[in-house]
Amino acid sequence: MLRAKPNPIAPAEPTAATESASTDSLAESLAEILPALERFTRFEGPDGAAKRTAWRRALDGPLPEEGEGREAVLAALRDVVIPNGLRIGAPGFTGWVTTSPTTVPAVAQLAGSITAAQRWWATPGNFLEVLALRWVARLVGLPDTFEGSFTSGGSTANLLGLAAARQHAGERLGVDVGLEGLAALPSPRVYASTEVHHVVHRACGVLGLGRKALRLVPMDAARRVDLGALERLIDTDVRAGATPVAVVSSAGDVNTGVVEPIDAMREIAHARGVWLHADGAYGGFGVLDPRVAPLYGDLTKIDSFAVDPHKWMAAPVGCGAAFVRDGGFLARALTLEPAAYVEMAPTDTGDLGSPFDQRGEGNIDTSLDHSAPARGLAVWALLKEIGAKGMRERVVRHHNCARRVAERVRAHPALELMAEPVLSICCFRVKPAGVADEAALEALNEKVLLAVRAKGRAVPSHTRIDGRFAIRPCFINPRQGLAEADLTVDEVLAAARELGAI
Repeated sequence: MLRAKPNPIAPAEPTAATESASTDSLAESLAEILPALERFTRFEGPDGAAKRTAWRRALDGPLPEEGEGREAVLAALRDVVIPNGLRIGAPGFTGWVTTSPTTVPAVAQLAGSITAAQRWWATPGNFLEVLALRWVARLVGLPDTFEGSFTSGGSTANLLGLAAARQHAGERLGVDVGLEGLAALPSPRVYASTEVHHVVHRACGVLGLGRKALRLVPMDAARRVDLGALERLIDTDVRAGATPVAVVSSAGDVNTGVVEPIDAMREIAHARGVWLHADGAYGGFGVLDPRVAPLYGDLTKIDSFAVDPHKWMAAPVGCGAAFVRDGGFLARALTLEPAAYVEMAPTDTGDLGSPFDQRGEGNIDTSLDHSAPARGLAVWALLKEIGAKGMRERVVRHHNCARRVAERVRAHPALELMAEPVLSICCFRVKPAGVADEAALEALNEKVLLAVRAKGRAVPSHTRIDGRFAIRPCFINPRQGLAEADLTVDEVLAAARELGAI
């Protein structure tokens, strides 16, 4: 007689759930670390993050077999992690085009991480994600007809724009690249100036176009793309049998803040049936200043646009946005194939028996993410707090900061302006009278920059302009005004004096 085999996964007897992680005490846990966060945002005293050996020693260790519990983790956050955090929100920090979030969007992100952890379902977080996209589009002058998606940052936002461009190029040849692949797209090419952000190179690689597909166009005397060279390069490639996929225009490059001639680049691209993508990850919000808005041209006619709310808007880091004029190209490039376990009709405007009965608003086929937070919740919160007027005032103030630095530099005999500011970046260097050797000037300015940053009152970065080393403050921090612009110049001059250079 055959005996029945035991079931290896037979149901266990019902017991109460046992979980090592804390699932309650949220208010008490926040109360443990809030004073430390408040102290950190005052940016007082020496910068602890520089003492790397101390905090690494306190945090490093083997994977624990037995967890140490909630209190131990909160103590480590309170006493080690938070005090030694990266001070990119300090008023004197002008090094990157990223800053710490302001209070309201930081709180909104916390709320969203708990209540809106899946942005595709019918919740307030999902609704506000779509609303925030529409608000951002209107803020920079894009019409509601543009399809948008929040992303993890400018890298992904630019990738989405180029994914749509790749789809567009394929469909012009009768090929659905998203479905069939790149084999039928001969020698794809993307065109951008030599100042293009390096994430565009990576996007070309990730999209299968290849990093070598990016054709770099030289700059003219005004540090803007040479339009004649762009035309000649595209036409030469077409005659050779290549496929132009996109022209990428920088709406504020991260080296000097130059806004390239977007309208002229678009006309060249569109005359040849080519996509025009504008990278405004840093400088897109610069269009809010009436003094420079004409440089951006008519953004309603471009094909795609990338912008980062986590830069000038001071949303929490990890929030970019991509907009496409014809969202169908992006949806076909990123089509999510059907899956029975999630197939539900998009929600209507009526009430539901359960929020899980229908999917929420927005297009799931225009994002690389499937499971994703509602990043737009923080963007909605900050725009609801300060409005379009608050953003315009911030951008104008920061443009004024760059112009103040330029004014101070022009007025001092031992400083040299490396590029006239267009947006909120001003590049300059120390150049003592009688010193013309470029190697000596580079060595001096590196020493000056390191000395300035070591003091921590002003923290600019550097770049190269025509191969020459330049000190590069970039003003996007909501905590900055003209006092911080003056502080940057004062600290550079003080360091140069201490080094005996001036």
